Amino acid sequence: MDNFSTEPQRRQIHDVTEVNRFLTKLYSVMGLAVLVSALTAYLTMTVFRSAVMKMPVAMMWIILLVPFGLAIGISFKADRNPAASFIMLMILSIIYGFEFSLLAGYYTGTQITTAFVSSAAVFIAMACFGSFTHKDLANWESYLSAALIGLLVALTVNMFLKNPMVDYIFSIIGVIIFTGLTASDAQRMKDIYNNFGDQVSTNGLAILGALQLYLDFINIFMFLLEIFGMGGNDRR
Repeated sequence: MDNFSTEPQRRQIHDVTEVNRFLTKLYSVMGLAVLVSALTAYLTMTVFRSAVMKMPVAMMWIILLVPFGLAIGISFKADRNPAASFIMLMILSIIYGFEFSLLAGYYTGTQITTAFVSSAAVFIAMACFGSFTHKDLANWESYLSAALIGLLVALTVNMFLKNPMVDYIFSIIGVIIFTGLTASDAQRMKDIYNNFGDQVSTNGLAILGALQLYLDFINIFMFLLEIFGMGGNDRR
């Protein structure tokens, strides 16, 4: 849903109170998505552990691929049908929570907690920076997006090489990329609201922003977890 351009003429049609109300809505939805993922992971690892262990491999692969379709659906539906997009975001959060529960067994509780707290601190700092800085971060997004594509290609290649040191380095690069994307995405959503908030559904725009920032947070968390897991060298 990036049909909006905040360049080259910026205009502000909302006052500070309206912008803050929009940001509160955006981050509330994003925080709810993170909470749903955390609760799902906890329930999967405790209450539903035995059922998950009996789940067919084919079903797991289907579940792993569903988030891609949901993310695309939210991007296209957010403005037209905010309610459906919100439901899809919650389903996406549940699936990511389930996926994390499958990985959690490879890490200690301390590593998971440290990664989560560190991710939250980084995310909050960069989201605040992106939301309130007067510096134009539009160029960040183009450079970081290109770097992300390169990283995905490199990670795919290393899946076959299986070099732990390369994984460690790529995880650090991943944290840097998504840290920058957090700031640029936060600023972009604020700018879109300022420029087009009277033309689109505010709820839909908040859900779209929540999706993007949720994915930024999840990626920061997963890369940091990989770093702490390898650095601690005491996986379960």
